[in-house]
Amino acid sequence: MSTAAPTKTPAGIEATVARLKASLGDKGVIADPASMAPYLAEQRELYQSKARLVLRPSSTAEVASAVKLCAEAGIPIYPQGGNTGLCGGAVASADGVLLSLARLNKVRAIDPVNFTITVEAGCVLAEVQRAAAAADQLFPLSLGAEGSCMIGGNLSTNAGGINVLRYGNMRELTLGLEVVMADGRVWNGLRSLRKNNTGYDLKHLFIGGEGTLGIITAAVLKLFPRPREVETAFLALKRVEDVMALFARAREASGDQLTGFELVPRIGLETAIKFGEKVADPLPSRHDWYVLLEVSSSQKDSGLRAALEDFLSQAMADDLVQDGTLAASAQQAKELWRIRALLAELQTAQGGSIKHDVSVPVSRVADFILAANTAVSARLPGIRPFPFGHVGDGNIHYNLTQPVGADKAAYLARWEEFNRIVHDIVIGLGGSISAEHGIGLVKREELAHYAQPLELELMGRIKRAFDPKRIMNPGKLLKSAP
Repeated sequence: MSTAAPTKTPAGIEATVARLKASLGDKGVIADPASMAPYLAEQRELYQSKARLVLRPSSTAEVASAVKLCAEAGIPIYPQGGNTGLCGGAVASADGVLLSLARLNKVRAIDPVNFTITVEAGCVLAEVQRAAAAADQLFPLSLGAEGSCMIGGNLSTNAGGINVLRYGNMRELTLGLEVVMADGRVWNGLRSLRKNNTGYDLKHLFIGGEGTLGIITAAVLKLFPRPREVETAFLALKRVEDVMALFARAREASGDQLTGFELVPRIGLETAIKFGEKVADPLPSRHDWYVLLEVSSSQKDSGLRAALEDFLSQAMADDLVQDGTLAASAQQAKELWRIRALLAELQTAQGGSIKHDVSVPVSRVADFILAANTAVSARLPGIRPFPFGHVGDGNIHYNLTQPVGADKAAYLARWEEFNRIVHDIVIGLGGSISAEHGIGLVKREELAHYAQPLELELMGRIKRAFDPKRIMNPGKLLKSAP
């Protein structure tokens, strides 16, 4: 059977457009350019998304109908969730249709005994968190865009966030999926089982697949007991080399109840103070590195506060920690976490920013930061490394702020040059060029450069098997699937 996309004729396309409008109704199709514009905006403004239509199906059946019609006509389909992605994974081309999952936004079921919630792909992450809380349980995925990102996108990029250390990323949080395949058939894999050894675990092909194999329409997600006691600390370090020793101690001291462990550089804190609203330095003196740490327990009166105080006292005595503060209230803890949230939001206020979302083995985090800082500074004196993030799981957002006074456009034009420097170091340490943001368009060439040939071959085979007409989010993740 040929894998080439069928020939498209103008008459055939127009007929398909008419059938799509008939199938999805007036609310399900947007053709007006002004109304389409918000869907075509790309988060980092690196690309200009285009589309023949924006489709807004309201059910799995309507998604299946739309995909079947597009498959028959050979029209590319570009799935989109909350449009908060950072790698261009939802950018559409002019010959295709953009399919928004925003109207698939129902919480189908909560099973508090099984600790599961079944939700549709268009549910906003924060709404899922609230639905779990209403059942006195916790859905732990938490990230900066949680007020607008959607579960389908979280699944398609295998999202991580600040709680991966304790609960895992979306791959670990997912028990079952419902997926519309590239020919319009629906795979119902909405199982809520913890144990199931009946062949290949197909859901893992779609989690992290960025919509290139099929469209996730619903998922069964894990819930957890809601934390009853949470303690937060903001700690100052003299050397980044001490950060992972502190991490290991914190895990042990908390009885492995460490929920978050975030690295904050001095440039990050200064950015939050200068450009954020009413942000104060949590500590009285200046330090080069900080850690934002959180421990939590589902038990009341668990003794976490006392354990954290003892841990901090010993770490200071051993010169691992220079200073620190423990949040005295939930509001103070919220303010400390707001500093962390502002790092990603405000860093471009300092100028052009070349961004990397990478991971290395936890034990090599400091090695990576030191090596990368040395390498990029040698290439461009005055460049300002801005490493931060979830180092407790090995993930570093290694962003590079332009030198003071440099031309922003000229600096950003060197993005690929600094990619190579940073990613070479990452790979040399046994790491990954994409920790939690995906590949999309931004890192497609980098994946082709660094992945083993056999890995690329196997991924291409999977793509051809699941999407022989190559209509599912074409051009993303893989350079080609001939």
